Amino acid sequence: MATFHVMSDAEHAVAHPQINKITIGQVWDAFLLGIDDFREQPSHYVFLCLLFPLSGIILMIWSSGANLMPIMFPLTAGFALLGPLLAVGLYEISRRREAGLDTSWRHAFEVRHSPALPAIIVVGLMLLTLFVAWLLVADRLYVSLFGPEQPQSFSSFIQQVLGTRAGWTLIVAGHAIGFCFAAVVLATTVVAFPLLLDRDVGAVSAVETSLRATIANPIPVAFWGFIVAVCMMIGSIPVFAGLAVMMPILGHATWHLYRKLVVPAK
Repeated sequence: MATFHVMSDAEHAVAHPQINKITIGQVWDAFLLGIDDFREQPSHYVFLCLLFPLSGIILMIWSSGANLMPIMFPLTAGFALLGPLLAVGLYEISRRREAGLDTSWRHAFEVRHSPALPAIIVVGLMLLTLFVAWLLVADRLYVSLFGPEQPQSFSSFIQQVLGTRAGWTLIVAGHAIGFCFAAVVLATTVVAFPLLLDRDVGAVSAVETSLRATIANPIPVAFWGFIVAVCMMIGSIPVFAGLAVMMPILGHATWHLYRKLVVPAK
């Protein structure tokens, strides 16, 4: 059990990897490298990432069937908050390709053997907590504007949201709150999971390094967040099917962004 550690590395110390200052051009280059990784074996990656659109569809069906239309959009939009965790296997594929190793999709599941798995789980639970908190806040916002009664139909819900002042308040406030949640996730995990796969530094160091990378590179990291938002928006059309392409590209690109942001270990 000597390797079962979470908050620190195997030596019970909190590492502080050095951070590089990067440019917007380097962020774009990381994105292009992610596309290149995807092109290497796209059939494998699409197969692996069918989980994303399938999960999105299931979430929409569940929310509609349970007459929870007011949280249908927060549910699907908040699904992106879990993206950094769900793409862990893709980081491993890019890591292996960079090292000249076999990049079969089966290796994406070797993350379960990583000595940093407990720390990965802890950071993942942090994201799950933020996801649940977002849903609760979104629900309370709706109730505060429209009351606890559920809309009678989807059409009446759309009319309620788009045809009333309260509805537009919901749209504006909801997007503002969602932006705050997304910013927190971006700042705390921009390099957290790739770092844990590369070096078993512990959960605290992974999150702290992401925060330092964001503070040192606010504009490039914001630009990366913009790329992610646009790709997720495109990937959601039609019916989340595009996520089977966009999610692997973003996953691979995240690995390359990590390589540009964090100084390699000596």
